[in-house]
Amino acid sequence: MKIAVLDDYQGVAQDMADWGGQLPKDCELSFFQDHISNEDELVARLKEFQVVMGMRERTPFPRSVLERLPELRLLITTGARNAVFDESAATELGIAICGTQGAGEGPTELTWGLIIGMLRHIPEEDQRTRQGKWGTEIGVGLQGKTLGLLGLGHIGSLMARVAIAFDMKVIAWSQNLTSERAAEYGASYVDKDTLFRDSDIVSVHVRLSDRTKGLVGTRELALMKPTSYLVNISRGPIVDEAALIDALQRRAIAGAALDTFDVEPLPEDHPFLKLPNTIIAPHNGYVTQECYEVFYGGVLEDIRAFASGESIRVVNSEVLMSPQFRGPGE
Repeated sequence: MKIAVLDDYQGVAQDMADWGGQLPKDCELSFFQDHISNEDELVARLKEFQVVMGMRERTPFPRSVLERLPELRLLITTGARNAVFDESAATELGIAICGTQGAGEGPTELTWGLIIGMLRHIPEEDQRTRQGKWGTEIGVGLQGKTLGLLGLGHIGSLMARVAIAFDMKVIAWSQNLTSERAAEYGASYVDKDTLFRDSDIVSVHVRLSDRTKGLVGTRELALMKPTSYLVNISRGPIVDEAALIDALQRRAIAGAALDTFDVEPLPEDHPFLKLPNTIIAPHNGYVTQECYEVFYGGVLEDIRAFASGESIRVVNSEVLMSPQFRGPGE
């Protein structure tokens, strides 16, 4: 069985799990650090592999790719789901998709790192201090400010707890949120317009779906104060990139801290990289030692279970009963 581990950007996957001691016999393992965005090149690389592991939302596997990989039997994502894996196409083709558990609260921690870094100008001050320029910016404090949470699920609720510890006011909105639910986490439920109008920081914590794509656009950004900031560690398409670039260029808002984008890795000529009022992170909310160890350990568990005929954490479980199912012995 040939196994491909994709998008190992940092070249650390080999050290994060006991691949040699835990893999079934006669497995051939390949690690790839480079990212391939061209579908033809991706198919050419993977056409002989039976198992492919993709770090969540790094390499897409749409129908147009899956249909051209007749050897593929098992597609593994880190985490419980992967928005860029076509589950329906995989099921039709008989390909099982398995996930892993996660660990830690990396996304929440990164969000606060981005917020504090942005309001206190930490990246700029670091660079200017190294250049011999001492103390060039005046920061903004958190106490008494209003944090607007677009989404109050698991990460949003943790964001609220930290904000309260900073003595901030917390307001929240999402399509399904209620006043009672918001109050459970110390937040006040407001309507969408009020969230953008009253917040000093708007932090995005909803899942990407058809109804959340473009949820933050020109209209919402126009409601924000010129002193306010936007943070997005959720998914790039939730925020209209063109509208955000325009607002940042015009200084209609003070700044944005971003960990997710429409296209990843971010193209070298992307306007975000040229704007001085942004902090850019390479989608590394989940990139921690603890999380990687659980991710890659889970990948090993998935492969072992699949090879034994007892698949675990199957995202598209209906495929197991399909006559098209490409089992381990097929």
